Amino acid sequence: MRVSGDGGVGIEVFVDGPEDGPPVLFMHGWPDSHHLWRHQVEALSNAGFRTIAPDLRGFGESDKPSDVEAYALKHSVVDMVMVLDALGVEKTAVVAHDWGAGAAWGLAAFVPDKVTRYAALSVGHPSAFRGAGFEQRMRSWYMLLFQFEDIAEKYLLEGEGSIFFDGHPDGKEVRAAMSEPGALTASLGWYRANAHPRTLVGEPLQLPPVTCPVLGIWSSHDIALTEAQMKNSGEFVDGPFSYERIDGIGHWMQVEAADRVNELLLAFCQA
Repeated sequence: MRVSGDGGVGIEVFVDGPEDGPPVLFMHGWPDSHHLWRHQVEALSNAGFRTIAPDLRGFGESDKPSDVEAYALKHSVVDMVMVLDALGVEKTAVVAHDWGAGAAWGLAAFVPDKVTRYAALSVGHPSAFRGAGFEQRMRSWYMLLFQFEDIAEKYLLEGEGSIFFDGHPDGKEVRAAMSEPGALTASLGWYRANAHPRTLVGEPLQLPPVTCPVLGIWSSHDIALTEAQMKNSGEFVDGPFSYERIDGIGHWMQVEAADRVNELLLAFCQA
């Protein structure tokens, strides 16, 4: 189904599982689409949950605005509220990864009445990410590269940047999707709107404490994110916070360690 999101941006939403099941909202990140969650959608739908997996703005079959500001995280927070309202969902569990996790931290903090519990994969609380020190900044070097329009696009599709797609478990499919006209530039809008170098020196965004139960999951072979930024996220959660580490797995744990991720999510969502 298609939902009109913030500013009229069309959001494509894929719903599965029994209509009367407890809802779970899945939010993917870069450079993905709802397809990244296929193993989790199957597992949770079969367990009786109503799974809601949108393509976030700029990805998949959703609209791809040309204005960089349209990718500020606040717009995706509103998008998700509008998706839930369109489906008649008053509150939901949320499972999110990468940039989707960045937006979901905002959703859980600013719209707490909508979120019953939150599982954050890979990306911790924004304040924990900012406070994770020099190692995290070194791992985030590519965010600076992504600020350079046209140069980043050419690097990713024509040059050595293919490593970003070659390391993805769905690399061929992702590269093909990013090669569609305008798709890569739209996806990079998330970095250009939210990770500009000025964020290193500007006042950090102050989020209200997250009050729902939170599960943080980090994988030891994630080359982009440190363990500290996830483990320290509990400092910004007033509700119960638990942490799980998956060893020997890279950034896209949903595919590389689907069974383990499914096990953790089922236990967390059924609690």
